[in-house]
Amino acid sequence: MASSSSSGLTFKLHPLVILNISDHYTRVKSQSQPPQNGAELTASPLPRVFGCVIGVQRGRTVEIFNSFELLYYPSSHSLDRSFLEKKQELYKKVFPNYYILGWYSTGSEADESDMQIHKALMDINESPVYVLLNPSINHTQKDLPATIYESVANTFCSCGLINATLELHVIDGIPQLIFVRSSYTIETVEAERISVDHVAHLKPSDGGSAATQLAAHLTGIHSAIKMLNSRIRVLHHYLLAMQKGDIPCENSLLRQVSSLLRRLPAIESEKFQDDFLMEYNDTLLITYLAMLTNCSSSMNELVDKFNTAYEKHSRRGGRTAFF
Repeated sequence: MASSSSSGLTFKLHPLVILNISDHYTRVKSQSQPPQNGAELTASPLPRVFGCVIGVQRGRTVEIFNSFELLYYPSSHSLDRSFLEKKQELYKKVFPNYYILGWYSTGSEADESDMQIHKALMDINESPVYVLLNPSINHTQKDLPATIYESVANTFCSCGLINATLELHVIDGIPQLIFVRSSYTIETVEAERISVDHVAHLKPSDGGSAATQLAAHLTGIHSAIKMLNSRIRVLHHYLLAMQKGDIPCENSLLRQVSSLLRRLPAIESEKFQDDFLMEYNDTLLITYLAMLTNCSSSMNELVDKFNTAYEKHSRRGGRTAFF
């Protein structure tokens, strides 16, 4: 394996990819190794997970935005291609501008068997990248335990020159593909920075797990919103009763309510309206798409039932199918 790459590509890795790989590994490890005994957990080999990384390439800059999981068969060191094609088709509908840039796995170093998977993906991307995440905890390490590898063809040129995209390496006299390390930078957008900062500071204070701490935090927010909603309802019913004349009118209370309501237009700026309408339209669009999908699914089920029923009728009485 070469020490570093000379392809000239610039890699930008988003934190969502690292979080996805870490979550994938944690779930597989917890499912395959239930915490029964500390000695058994240490003696068991660490599982490996596999998936694809997607993103965009603009010129010599490769930006990895997201990832999805893959099914791997350890016996044959191969991937489930039908599952890969299905996931690729689904992600292409959601992210039409993203392409499969390579794949990811977990481990301390790249294995020889990884090259087989790497070559199997070359029909999708002729020069895939390999993102390797080391799940082992090393408190002395300051850098992220993630490495990006490129594959380079090791060939000699007849004229003695080396192609700009290739590196000169021959193993046992046979040109081969090898993994070379590539440098990368962490690229984030505002939403990712907020999410990662929130997750990083979400630490349990009483010895509990992070999930317990998050559940308690969300429960507190839910209780606060519920209390605010109930108090607004009480005030609303009180004002309605005052308007109908059921209770005497209190001018001091009306002045306080009026003063409170006059503070609300302070956020009605043009920028706020644009941002709010954008998020509101996105939410409505997602809701409409979900509704259309449910309606289409219900219609398909109805059509299948009609076809099944009329097919039985046609066998008995000669009728044709409904659709």
